[in-house]
Amino acid sequence: MLNLANILDFSAKEYAQKTALVLGDKRFSYAQLDAVANQVANGLVARGIGTGDKVALSCPNLPYFPMIYFGILRTGAVVVPLNVLLKGREIAYHLEDSDAKAYFCFQGTPELPMAQEGWAGFQEVEACEHFWVITADPAAPSPIEGTSTFGQFIADQSPVFDPVITQFDDTAVILYTSGTTGFPKGAELSHGSMTLNALGSRDLAQLTTEDVHLVVLPLFHSFGQTVLMNAGLSMGNTLVLIPRFDPAVVLGAMQAEKVTVFAGVPTMYWAMLNFEDPENKIDSAAIADSLRVGVSGASSLPLEIIKGIEAKYRISIMEGYGLSETCPVATFNHLHKKRKPGSVGTPIWGIEVRVVDLESNPLPAGEIGEVAIRGHNVMKGYYNKPEATAEAFKGTSWFHTGDLATMDEDGYVYIVDRVKDMIIRGGFNVYPREVEEVLMTHPAVSLAAVIGVPHDQHGEEIKAYVVLNAGQEAGEKEIVSWCQEEMAAYKYPRIVEIRESLPMTATGKILKKELKAEAGV
Repeated sequence: MLNLANILDFSAKEYAQKTALVLGDKRFSYAQLDAVANQVANGLVARGIGTGDKVALSCPNLPYFPMIYFGILRTGAVVVPLNVLLKGREIAYHLEDSDAKAYFCFQGTPELPMAQEGWAGFQEVEACEHFWVITADPAAPSPIEGTSTFGQFIADQSPVFDPVITQFDDTAVILYTSGTTGFPKGAELSHGSMTLNALGSRDLAQLTTEDVHLVVLPLFHSFGQTVLMNAGLSMGNTLVLIPRFDPAVVLGAMQAEKVTVFAGVPTMYWAMLNFEDPENKIDSAAIADSLRVGVSGASSLPLEIIKGIEAKYRISIMEGYGLSETCPVATFNHLHKKRKPGSVGTPIWGIEVRVVDLESNPLPAGEIGEVAIRGHNVMKGYYNKPEATAEAFKGTSWFHTGDLATMDEDGYVYIVDRVKDMIIRGGFNVYPREVEEVLMTHPAVSLAAVIGVPHDQHGEEIKAYVVLNAGQEAGEKEIVSWCQEEMAAYKYPRIVEIRESLPMTATGKILKKELKAEAGV
């Protein structure tokens, strides 16, 4: 018997008056978080929603997210977190695909009218019966005529609820993949898998009851949800919520709240390292005095950024690796083991990782192949997609990730690239990440993304999109010539395009599919 909501149940009893959530000048204790989650659970049950029903949630990093998330779980229902940037048509797809019976949606802002998009999507899905707008002020009326608010939903609901008993393998969360190929797929993650990954993340970071997390990673994504929210709340930690990444806001909050744990993606670390502070409001030394743990995931962190961050904040960046389908953590640079630069570490407890060939056979150390994972963290499958699930497992008990890597003799994993991102130029395999790593060592280059573009003679040619460091100048031909000196002839980019920024997802990943679309790939 297990329910992912047990994470909050325990801490609400153990740390009732301790601050659980911080948003600006607002603070919520564990007792307050627990009470609202119970009101959510009672409200859902009163409307006939319970075990196995799917409930969608569109909400940025606000206290409402964990309140509703744990309220849904307590009823035995399944949480379906949605990316806050989705448009109405996309929302309709997710509601339909997940068989969502109800939908909570934040009101948004004039620039990001989430409730309007959510309402438009909801109206297209007949099977989704309930829609509630989460207003910034719970007492405010709904901005969408004819809809109820979250405040109205929990009004008069009891703050006491006895969580429904669920089993280890019962589905707790359906997380949608980013949809790099075709339509997004919903990974079914069980109560047991999610709980073990949260507790495992807690142990990997060696959390103490005094830790304070800076939570800017989106909670609708597996990284922020498991490694920060679930792991942190399980230890009675304080979560400092930031709805949108801005280096000035993040660094200011780290300083003001004496943050001890920060987890981010490479582009966040890059922005923090390159942040200019003309008014001298940020005291990097004060941040470094409090900061104890730095975690990076989602994609590999360039070595130049690691060196810069570690020198500035006097911490060791611990890289891990995982996917939505693995709850997400699969490997990690364990604190008790030697850290190897460029590696995402070794498998976490209870998890097996292999590097395999096209026939799923394990490859020797040092050879490049696809990462395959087996263990308690692996999804049950893609919701209502047996063919996609079968393709992912390839007739084995191993989940095939689509990521290319090598593994050394000590079991350390080195991510090379996505299978679908690999470039074949004139018969030679070129891995974009390797080229990007070299580009990042150019004194004028701040950020780089490499893709393959069609070429009549070579099949594919290598193109690099480059963002320069502030105040630096470099021409495209100059960078090409520099690359020619630094890389093998088949690897260096013949085409370089300098840009002020690169397209990114809400989680900070560079959107190579947009760059490919622009290039006609």
